Amino acid sequence: MSNFSKKRKYEKGVIVTYVLLFGSIFLLILSGLMGYILLQLRQAGQKLAWNQALDISEAGIDYYRWCLSNGIEDDCIGEREYYDNDGATVGKFLVESESTIACGMTTRRHVTSTGWTLDYPGMQRKVQVFLGQESVAKYSYIINSSVWIGDDHFINGPYHSNGGIRMDGSNGSLVTSAAVRNNVGEWVCTSSFGCSPCPTSDGCRVSGTDCICPGVFTTTSNPTTSLFDYPVPAFDFNAITMDLAEIKDKAKNGGGLYFPVSTTLKAGSKGYHLKFLNTGKIEVWTIMALQQTNGYNEEEDWHYDRFIINNELLHGTYTIPADCSVIYIEDNLWVDGTVKGKVVVASANLITAGVDTSVVLPGNITYAASSETDGLAIIAEKNVLIGPQSPNDMELHSIIVAQKGRFGRDHYVGNFRNSLKIYGSVISNGRVGTQWTSGGVIVSGYNQRETFFDQNQVYNPPPFVAGMSDEFEIVSWQEID
Repeated sequence: MSNFSKKRKYEKGVIVTYVLLFGSIFLLILSGLMGYILLQLRQAGQKLAWNQALDISEAGIDYYRWCLSNGIEDDCIGEREYYDNDGATVGKFLVESESTIACGMTTRRHVTSTGWTLDYPGMQRKVQVFLGQESVAKYSYIINSSVWIGDDHFINGPYHSNGGIRMDGSNGSLVTSAAVRNNVGEWVCTSSFGCSPCPTSDGCRVSGTDCICPGVFTTTSNPTTSLFDYPVPAFDFNAITMDLAEIKDKAKNGGGLYFPVSTTLKAGSKGYHLKFLNTGKIEVWTIMALQQTNGYNEEEDWHYDRFIINNELLHGTYTIPADCSVIYIEDNLWVDGTVKGKVVVASANLITAGVDTSVVLPGNITYAASSETDGLAIIAEKNVLIGPQSPNDMELHSIIVAQKGRFGRDHYVGNFRNSLKIYGSVISNGRVGTQWTSGGVIVSGYNQRETFFDQNQVYNPPPFVAGMSDEFEIVSWQEID
């Protein structure tokens, strides 16, 4: 064989070797590249599924809210399929609900929704929300009458009146009036609101013998006038008051505490005194004697109040039922002390026609821990009044409701107090007032007053506190493991 032939065979062998070598390298690189591409595609798919799982879990929350609003809550617990816009099933969600029950009624709902895609069922996202209905505790005051807010009063929270408002105090939120006169947001301000003479330099005007003022106006530089709003729709006061008959039924038959007209327990008694204890108990006293005090208010003129307790007898000490924290008193009621838990106290006489009971606040009302866990709603058929014996520096932690009457403190000659702080809300059918003036000079009542709405009661109030809406809102949202 010639050297040339040998050389040709050698060169062919080298070429084959190179082809196999570089082909192997190419296949190795290609397989690695394909593996990398597939890994990236898988990771992209997983990332997409991770994001979709959150969307699916939130869809579960929306689905539950829809069920809740349509009264089919029980049918919406469990696992459901999730469809895309073309109607194809792309994932699933699992809805679970944990509710707080009081007196047989659901008061709080914690809802958990877990979502996942069909392609990556192991990649799950879980969302937990607290659903609640906004209550009247959203407002510092809701008044069904015209009102004059003194220049010493600071109000932190929305203030609404179905009448006119003279706002001389300081405000940290909206001040709204529903007053309308001749289709305009204005009202007739009388001398009882300090409008004699008519404060024409502050937006009011004289019309005949009347002083006509804007729905909300001020004669001081204290308020933030940009937060005045009028006229706004009036509140249906009947819709935001509480059903006393239902509260009574739950107290008698639903696990709460019921106390009849006090004379059925002690002859000659004048009503009840409830003293809240920080242990979650109450002392119930029957009042046997009251001291009279000469006082004045616009409804009764000068008269004798009988608000100061001179003699009382302990009827018993009771544990407030945890499952139905409702106390109903078929008589006049005095309330003070330290409240533990979310409790509602109602005073009304639904037995005797024409008899409307009231509540007297002789001392401080505080919470054992905080308003996150504690809360008190005081509901009176008629008035909720601070007595003449009230503390010099008074604190009231409560949602106060005077359904047919008013919240306030009567005028007692020479009876001065220093400060009144309300942490909660006041819902009053009649005009409110805890300070009396004459000629611009304070003649009785509290010199300094502050009201702070309690945000912890807005969505988690005591039982039976009226809601502002039937809609359930997401109060808190968090993703959990």
